Amino acid sequence: MPKEFIVAIELGSSKMTGIAGKKNLDGSVSVLAVVKEDSTSCIRNGVVYNIDKTVVCLTNIIKRLETTLKAKISHVYVGVGGQSIRSVRNVIVKELPADTTVSTEMINELMDANRIQTYPDQEILDAVTQEYRVDQQYQLDPVGIQCNRLEGNFLNILWRKTFYRNLNKCFEQAGISIAEMYLAPLALADSVLTETEKRSGCVLVDLGADTTTVSVYFKNILRHLAVIPLGGSNITKDIASMQIEEHDAENMKLKYGCAFTDNSDIDNNLMLNIDQERSIESRKFIDIVEGRLQEIIENVWFQVPNEYVDKLLGGIVLTGGGSNMKNIEKAFRNHTPIEKIRVAKFVNFTVNSSNNDITDHNGMMNTILGLLEKGDMNCAGDEFSNDLFGTTGESSNGGGSDLHKTPRSLNEISGRGIVQTEDEKKKAEEAARQAAEEEAERIRQEEAAKAELIRQQKRENSLGHKVVKGLKSFFTKMVEEEE
Repeated sequence: MPKEFIVAIELGSSKMTGIAGKKNLDGSVSVLAVVKEDSTSCIRNGVVYNIDKTVVCLTNIIKRLETTLKAKISHVYVGVGGQSIRSVRNVIVKELPADTTVSTEMINELMDANRIQTYPDQEILDAVTQEYRVDQQYQLDPVGIQCNRLEGNFLNILWRKTFYRNLNKCFEQAGISIAEMYLAPLALADSVLTETEKRSGCVLVDLGADTTTVSVYFKNILRHLAVIPLGGSNITKDIASMQIEEHDAENMKLKYGCAFTDNSDIDNNLMLNIDQERSIESRKFIDIVEGRLQEIIENVWFQVPNEYVDKLLGGIVLTGGGSNMKNIEKAFRNHTPIEKIRVAKFVNFTVNSSNNDITDHNGMMNTILGLLEKGDMNCAGDEFSNDLFGTTGESSNGGGSDLHKTPRSLNEISGRGIVQTEDEKKKAEEAARQAAEEEAERIRQEEAAKAELIRQQKRENSLGHKVVKGLKSFFTKMVEEEE
C-alpha cells in the first residue's frame, strides 16, 4: 500500500527543521519523523545568506527524513519568514456610475489593481483584505450593495526580492519541489491563537533566536505584521561581551536568565559561575538580561498601530523559544499597558508523538507544526526498493513539477498566507501576458472592423459616390425603358 505523509520544512536562524506527519480522521496529527540541522552558518535573521550551505542543509534534511520514512519525498511545504518582512497599507478606489451594484468582478478588479502595486526592491508575498468602503460605510463583503464609490483597503505583506529569490534558488538547486509556500507567521497564528483572541484583538509575539515577529489581529483579520531584528541571541551576545565564550553565555542565559527579578530578591553578594575559574555578579547578570529584554519588549509594543492599542481585549500571546524565560509575562506587563498575557507553549490541535522536541511543549516547534497542519497534499513518493541496486524509479506522485500546472489566480490565494513560488509566479505572469495579448488582439480586430465600417459609410455618403450611384441608377432605368 503506498505511503501517505506530509512534509514541512522551517528555515530558522539557529536550526533548520524538517518534519513528517500524517493527518488522522479525528483531526489530530501524528508526527512520524523530526530532523534538525544547524543553520547558523547559512541562515541569518531568518533568511538565506549562504545558498550553497543552505542547499547542503536542505539535502541532509530530506535524506534523513527519507531514511526514517523508508520512502522518497516528492515535495514539501515551506515556511517563509525572517528579516525585512513587513506589512504596508494600500487603498484602491473605483468611481462608479450612480447606483451601481457591486459585483464579484469589481472586487476582483480592486484586488488585481492592488497586487500590481510596486515597491522598490520588495516582493508582495500576500495581500490581506482589511475592509471595503462602500460610499461612506465599511463592509467586509460589499457584493450586491449599490454605491457610487468603492474603496478597497488592503494590507500588503512585503519581503525583499533578494531574500525571495535566494529561498527559491536553494530549493531548486537542492532538487526539492515545493508543494506550497506559506507565510510562517500566519501559519503560526492559525495554530496557536483562539478564534476569540483573533476576533477580540490580540498581539502575537514570536520570540525567536535572531528575530521577533509581531502580528496584530482584530476582528479575525491580520492588521499588522513586522519582524524586529532582535531575539534571544542578542541577550546571549550581551552576556558574552563580559569576556565569556558565546557557548558558555548561552548556557548561562538558559540556566540563570530571568525576564524580571524583583529588586528585593536580588542578592548583591551572589556570584554566578561561568566556569570552574570565573564567576559574575548576579546583579550585573540580571541587569544585562533585563536591559536587552526591555529593549525587545519596547520595540514589540512600538509595532502595535495606535488605532488598535485600546482594542486588544485578547491581550498579548507569547510563543517561540524566548517565551520560556522565567517571568516573561511579568516583564511584558511591566513594559506594556497590557495585563492579559498568555504564553502559547503548544499548538491548539492534537499532536501524537513520542519525540521529545514535540512533547516538551516549549513553543519552539509551534511554527513547524502549524506548517504541517496546513498541508493537504501527499508528499510521499516511491517506497525504497530492497533490490541489490536500490533503484527506486520515479516518484509515485509524478514529482513536485506537476504541482500547480495551471496557475491559480491571485484572488484564489490572497489573504490565506500562501506565497507563490518563483516558478508559479513566472507561470502566472506568462498566463497573464498571453491573456493580455489575446485581449489586445481582440480589441485591435474590433477597432479594425469599426474603422472599415466607418470608411465604408464615408464612401457611401460621399458626393462622388452619390453621383456615380445616381448615374448608374439613371442609365439602368433608361435601358429598362428602351426595352
